[in-house]
Amino acid sequence: MSFSSVPDLILEPMIKNALMEDLGSYGDVTTRAVIPSQTTYEARLNARADAVVSGMQVARIAFHLVDATLDIQTHRADGQSCKSGDTLMTIKGSAASILSAERVALNFAGRLTGIATKTASFVAEASGTNARVTCTRKTTPGLRLVEKLAVLHGGGFNHRYSLSDAIMIKDNHIAAAGGVRQALEATKAHASHMMAVEIEVDLIEQLKEVLDVGGASVVLLDNMSNAQLREAVALIDGRMKVEASGNVTLDRIASIAATGVDYISSGALTHSAMTVDLGLDF
Repeated sequence: MSFSSVPDLILEPMIKNALMEDLGSYGDVTTRAVIPSQTTYEARLNARADAVVSGMQVARIAFHLVDATLDIQTHRADGQSCKSGDTLMTIKGSAASILSAERVALNFAGRLTGIATKTASFVAEASGTNARVTCTRKTTPGLRLVEKLAVLHGGGFNHRYSLSDAIMIKDNHIAAAGGVRQALEATKAHASHMMAVEIEVDLIEQLKEVLDVGGASVVLLDNMSNAQLREAVALIDGRMKVEASGNVTLDRIASIAATGVDYISSGALTHSAMTVDLGLDF
């Protein structure tokens, strides 16, 4: 298993739910009516655009959940690049089974390939710096795991998978706690020594308070200008890891990376990625 895949067993419930949604209460009535039960075919999952591939593991599972006897060959692995017209996967066996799984497999693969492709474009803009491009928790409900895997396939990195992964003190936490100092002091009093702590600030004055109080290992600089980011990095001077977030666009990310931040997080990698056109051709 590579760092950008998980065991099939973990993904199967998510994919099974999608298949059940599509098959409904009575299965694929069109295929049963039109296709003789013994008909076999070879289908090809083809790219219709240049892209970075993701979702091949998911597509394979979808086909095999419908019919474990299907012969599936993957020609472009998750994380590899493809050109328009390339065959990413071939599926041989029951035509009825292939057709019944087709839409779910393509929905996943197209969506995840879109995320991987968008991520790769952001990563390319930050190349030559030490900044890592990361996603956020702004994912499709129920699909977070595979969408975060797609970010890895595009060369990016993952932020928290869930609220339980780390302590991340955001602006509303600070407001509810009564201020930066109060939030950090409460964290130091109650947090496990095994739990990473990150705090979000949007003003240099808040950052100075964070540095004075201590207790966090990462600071998120939210919606700061490049000049503010450079000032913040100089103030921190290696005492904390630095994450930049907010207004991270493709045409700006190179200049953000050049300020010296360690991480650049963007919800757009998942919530604004366009689905890549993939087709299943008999």
